[in-house]
Amino acid sequence: MQGSFRLVKGAAVLNNVRVVLVNTSHPGNIGGAARAMKNMGLHELVLVDPVRFPDPAASSRAAGADDVLQSARIVETLEEAIADCVLVLGTSARDRRIPWPVLDPREAADEVLNRLEAAETGPIAIVFGREDSGLTSEELQRCQYHVHIPSMPDFSSLNLGAAVQVLAYELRMQSLQRAGAPTKMHKVETTALPNETPATAGELEQYFQHLEQVLVEIGFHDPQKPRQLMPRLRRLYGRIQVNRMEMNILRGILTETQKAIGVKASGARRR
Repeated sequence: MQGSFRLVKGAAVLNNVRVVLVNTSHPGNIGGAARAMKNMGLHELVLVDPVRFPDPAASSRAAGADDVLQSARIVETLEEAIADCVLVLGTSARDRRIPWPVLDPREAADEVLNRLEAAETGPIAIVFGREDSGLTSEELQRCQYHVHIPSMPDFSSLNLGAAVQVLAYELRMQSLQRAGAPTKMHKVETTALPNETPATAGELEQYFQHLEQVLVEIGFHDPQKPRQLMPRLRRLYGRIQVNRMEMNILRGILTETQKAIGVKASGARRR
């Protein structure tokens, strides 16, 4: 129960993260950003003076994240979009004349979650600029931190949806880790499905006995001259973690092998 509570609390914290897109020119990029947000558990989208929205191209690129688009707020200025925020981070791919605190996406996620978990008083905005020119210097000066995605210097410009995905991914990974939740699919499967739990020592021992019996029956293994075959096979299986579903498959293969041997032997005797 405690783990579930931490997970729910972590998801609730992300509800206080606001994605702000400034003067987006192509509605498809708005849809792509909405999809990236929903993939990673973000829901609040604010659009500052978009060139075209609503638009069918946004819905098409959203690919199921229509609820994010439908709840998006449209405002005229960045000031209006961030007025109630306790922290504002602006994404930037360019060097600026005035030095400013700069974070990479992982550091940005850490800063956002630290603030939210400590205070939990008001939203935090992550601001993304125009596709062709990003945020202006004046807009960036309204942000406490600048976030730079360390892409290749000779090809540094990211698609808007991809940039949102990078920041949203880092936020989700950090929130899962802080909640003690799985971040890898095999961990999710192991905890969610009984058949995915590891085979016990007793089940493994029964399998090795069955395997040795079949190897003897097919003439592959001679117990009088073992040649360390079974210890080597035990070591081989020891390098992997066989789960119960896989164990059932392996035992089934052995059983069917024995049936095939019996049919073949019975046919030989009839002849």
